[in-house]
Amino acid sequence: MSQVNVEKNTLRQPPAAKTEQSPYLLLFIILVLAAVATWIIPAGKFDHETRNGITFAIKGSLHEVARSGVYPGEIFMAIVQGVIKAAPIIFLILFTGGLLAVIESTGAIATALNSLSRSTKISDTRIIIIFGVIFAILGTTGVVQNSVVAFVPIGLLVARSLGLSPMIGMALVYLTCAAGFNVAVLGPATTGLTQHLAQLPLFSGMLLRGITCLLFVITVMTYLIISVKRARNNGEVRIEQTAQNDESLTITGRHKLILITCAATLIVFMIGTVQLHWATNEMSAMFIILSIMVGTMGRMSGSAIANTFLTGCSQLVKGGFIVGMAGAISVVLQQGNILDPIVGFLSDLLAPVHPAIAAVGMFISAALMHFGISSGSGESALLIPIFSPLGDNLGLTRQVTVQTVLLGEGIVNSISPTSGVLMAALATANISFCKWIKFVAPVVAIWFAICVVTLLIGVAINWGPF
Repeated sequence: MSQVNVEKNTLRQPPAAKTEQSPYLLLFIILVLAAVATWIIPAGKFDHETRNGITFAIKGSLHEVARSGVYPGEIFMAIVQGVIKAAPIIFLILFTGGLLAVIESTGAIATALNSLSRSTKISDTRIIIIFGVIFAILGTTGVVQNSVVAFVPIGLLVARSLGLSPMIGMALVYLTCAAGFNVAVLGPATTGLTQHLAQLPLFSGMLLRGITCLLFVITVMTYLIISVKRARNNGEVRIEQTAQNDESLTITGRHKLILITCAATLIVFMIGTVQLHWATNEMSAMFIILSIMVGTMGRMSGSAIANTFLTGCSQLVKGGFIVGMAGAISVVLQQGNILDPIVGFLSDLLAPVHPAIAAVGMFISAALMHFGISSGSGESALLIPIFSPLGDNLGLTRQVTVQTVLLGEGIVNSISPTSGVLMAALATANISFCKWIKFVAPVVAIWFAICVVTLLIGVAINWGPF
């Protein structure tokens, strides 16, 4: 088998990650503890008011109600209710997996990146910028999430062709993708889910979020440019290669058409969300339409499109249903009438604190929790029901509250040892976790500062729409 074919197979079949502890177990333990708490914490409720169709708790209206403890059998009913309640976002996550599987099966993305990796005429800086832009877009739109592991070998190929270390190759793909995904301007499984739970319009607040994402990406690209220049000064020399002619790795007009169609569809959806108030259901429907279009362009049969789509859906069942599992905790807290007392306690605790400091504290709390719950969607489903009324009571807008959770989850993704995706990527690149942490620490530190500034600005401008 040729070297090219070996590398291509490596792309499709990255080494498996070590078995990680299931986040379902941790969420189930929290669920049981929540049920026990309904028999301990005094029950209470806030009075609520509805403004423009959005329900808000009235500050200072918490009053005691009759205890309503949750029995063991009701715990499992809560799981069912949590899944049913989260059905729209669960199916959006599943359909995202289906669409990505169809796009991947056409080879459009992998072929385009492989074509770039074989180029010997592009400067170091230009390659870093190209990879940064491509993977940041793939990350911030949710196109590449867990599947980023499959693209790490391409980064390694590029690094090797440049005479650079595997660390640079890993960062070219994983870190640039994380820069986009960690803010997720158009990510349905992160921003879309979190805003849906907070009753915000889908992908609202895009301007400040987009600026934050841009700063994340610029930070990574600048750091990689500096790292490569330092490597050159240390004697690492670019390897001159002869171009390889392999038709299977050459980007075709059909591949370009597929990529253009995907980009155009995203633009159409962005316009639809702003002008026509499209939300979760419309996005799910568009994913089905785009899957059919992409599959047809890729000369896939009707059965192949359907089977590939369903296979892609199956790969995200774990991530989809964890939203329902986390939602079950909220169901138990609400049934036991202890969610409002918990919010009231936290509100009283943080009342003397300025809203800006409270926002930063919520951000840090979400970041710390993400070490235990590696699923961003699961953490959002767990935190937002608590953080939303808490933010209301502390004078924070829902948009700021949502961003505390999104950014808290985001900056931890690149340094968490409980992240199966990160550990699988490191295994693929044969890089130790400690060396990776040492390499990315400056980037994460700058990201942290950007997050704090973003939240402070959000509080100062009363970031909305509410």
